[in-house]
Amino acid sequence: MKARLGFAALLMLSGCNMAPRYHQPTQAVQNAYPQDTGAKNVSSVAKSYNLGWEDFFTDPRLKALVQLGLRNNRDLAAQAAAITVARGQYEIQNASLFPIITAGGQGMFMAPSSTAGFSFAPGLGTSVSTLRLYQTSIGFSSYEVDLWGRIRNLTKQQAETVLNSVEGARNVLITTVSQIGTTYIQWLADREQLRVTRDTLKSQRDTLRLTQLSYDNGETDALTLAQVKTQVEQASAYEAQYLRAVADDEHGLQVLVGVPLPADLPPPAPFGAQTMISDLPEGLPSDLLAQRPDIVAAEHTLIGANASIGAARAEFFPKVTLTASEGTSSLQFRKLFTPGAETWSVSPSISLPIFTWGQSEGNLLMAKGQKLQYAAQYEKTVQTAFREVSDALTARETYTAQQQHMQSLVDQSQKAYDLAKMRYDAGIDSYLTTLEQQRTLYQAQQNAILVQAARFQNLVTLYRALGGGWSQKTVSPTVPAATH
Repeated sequence: MKARLGFAALLMLSGCNMAPRYHQPTQAVQNAYPQDTGAKNVSSVAKSYNLGWEDFFTDPRLKALVQLGLRNNRDLAAQAAAITVARGQYEIQNASLFPIITAGGQGMFMAPSSTAGFSFAPGLGTSVSTLRLYQTSIGFSSYEVDLWGRIRNLTKQQAETVLNSVEGARNVLITTVSQIGTTYIQWLADREQLRVTRDTLKSQRDTLRLTQLSYDNGETDALTLAQVKTQVEQASAYEAQYLRAVADDEHGLQVLVGVPLPADLPPPAPFGAQTMISDLPEGLPSDLLAQRPDIVAAEHTLIGANASIGAARAEFFPKVTLTASEGTSSLQFRKLFTPGAETWSVSPSISLPIFTWGQSEGNLLMAKGQKLQYAAQYEKTVQTAFREVSDALTARETYTAQQQHMQSLVDQSQKAYDLAKMRYDAGIDSYLTTLEQQRTLYQAQQNAILVQAARFQNLVTLYRALGGGWSQKTVSPTVPAATH
C-alpha cells in the first residue's frame, strides 16, 4: 500500500512544465489592404473564406473538373498520407505518458543436483526429482514519471505536427481548386483566341480569293496580292499556335485532375461566365491569421518549437523511472491463486545528469534557435499572404479599368478597319491601309481576351489568397474550419 501511495504521489508531482509561455509574434503588416473600403468589408469577412467553391464557380464543366481533381489529385493523396503518418507518430509519442501494462505467466521446472545440496525439498522431508515454480504477474517496466513535462512537451510538439499536416492538406486543397480554376480559364481564353484567329483567317482567305481574281484579271497589282498572302500566312501561324496552347491547357488540366478528362463532361459555360461573383470582400489583414491555412500551419510549427524548449529544459533535471509488478508465485500450481501466493514489487530509480559535456546545453540552444527560426518564417508567411492579397486587390481595380479600355479599343479598331476596307473597295486608298487596320483590330482582339482572362484569373487568385476554396459548400462562419 505504501508503494502504491508513493507511486500516486509521483504522478501528482508530474505537473511541472518547463516550456516558456507562448506569445503570438507581432505582425509587421498594415492595418488595411490597398483599396480597402473599411468597415463595410468587416461585417462580411467570413464570406470569402467560408464561400464554398461550388457556390463560387458556376460553370458546370469547371465544377465537375474540381470534383474530379479533389478526388484524384496526387498531391492531395500524398498530403492525406502525410496526415496519417503524423497521427501515427503522435499516438506513439502520446503513449509514453502512460505505463505500458503487460501481463504474463510462467512456469519453471528444474532437476536439482544432489551435489548442490538440493536432494531434499526444504520442509518436506522427501526427496524430489524436479523443482517446480509457477508465477503470474501484471505490471510495467521502465516507466518515466514526467515530473518536468519533458514527455508532455514532446507530445505537444507532435500534436502540433499533426495540426500542421492538416493545415498543409487544406492549403493543398485550396491551391488545387485555384489551379484548376485558373488553368480552366486559360483554356477558355486560348479557345477564344483560336476562335478569333479562325474568324480573321476566314475573312483574310475570302479577301485573298477576291484579290487573286482581281490580279488574274489585271485589276490589282502583285504587291497587293503579296500583302494579302502575308496576312493569311500570319493568321495561319497564329492558328497553329493557339491549337497548341489549347492542347497544352488540356494536358495541364489532366495533371491537376489526376485522371484523363472524361468525354461526358458538361459543356463549358461561355467565356466570362465561370462565376457570378464579380467582387469579393477582403476584410482585414488580421483575419488572414485564422483564414489562411499556410499561416495557421506555420504557427503550429512555431508552437511545436516552443514546446520543444520545455522538453530540452527538462533534460537538466533528475529523471525518475519506475518498474512495478503484482502477481502470484507458488511451488505448487494448485496454490498459485491462493491469498498466500500474492507477491508484488516496485523498483524506482533516479538519474541525475552531471557531466553531459554540453549535450543538454546544445539541445536547449538548438531548440531556442529553432523557435527563432520558425518565428521568422511565420512572420514571413504572414507578410507574403498580405502581399498576395494586396497584389490581387490592386490588380482587381486595374484589370476592371483596363478591360473597359480594351473593349473600347476593339470597338474603335473595328470601325477603323471597316472604314479602311470601304475606302479600299472604293479605290481611294491602297490595300496597305486596310492591312494595317486589320492587323490593329486583330491585336486589339487578342489583347482584350488576355486582359479579360487575367481579370477572371485574378478573381480566383483573390479567392485563394483570402483562404477560400477549402469547402465544397458554403458553411457558417461560426463553425470552425477543422470541423469540416
